[in-house]
Amino acid sequence: MTRPELEHIIRAAGAILGDREVIVIGSQAILAAHPSGLPEAAVRSVAADILPIADADGRKADLINGAIGEGSSFHDTFAIYAQGVGRETARLPSGWEDRLIDVSGENTYGVRGRCLEPHDLVISKYLAGRPKDLEFCGALAAAGLVEEAVLRERLAATACSPEERERVRTRIRRDFRPRP
Repeated sequence: MTRPELEHIIRAAGAILGDREVIVIGSQAILAAHPSGLPEAAVRSVAADILPIADADGRKADLINGAIGEGSSFHDTFAIYAQGVGRETARLPSGWEDRLIDVSGENTYGVRGRCLEPHDLVISKYLAGRPKDLEFCGALAAAGLVEEAVLRERLAATACSPEERERVRTRIRRDFRPRP
């Protein structure tokens, strides 16, 4: 996905919901901090995870999925899609809402996409632990787009089990060890 494609999804989600603001919590949130020049593994996804504001019952997320989600005419037309999600989708460090990075402007028609800060995003991906998530994290680390010390601090501020915390610490060390 490209930054203009993310802006298109933000614009469409805002129009569907009648909202002026949405939160982007999936991997493509990286495009807020780094609009271009990202490693291929960081922009491979054709989906943007959109967390609607004030959606306690999940109805807004369902609207997104129906209108611009996977398999929709939007997806067929533009080869990208949004996935409406709830707050439980990602486990994030405390204070993440204060670090969101805005994507807005002419291409979003004034809808503001509030995107996860890269370190918060990477912690959520390490905790998710799927192969594509770990590849994403490793690619950002190798490209110097996240810092090991900040990741360790954010992990300490994230609710998870002792086993999960140790697994993520190990992954962080692995991704930052010197490469031959």
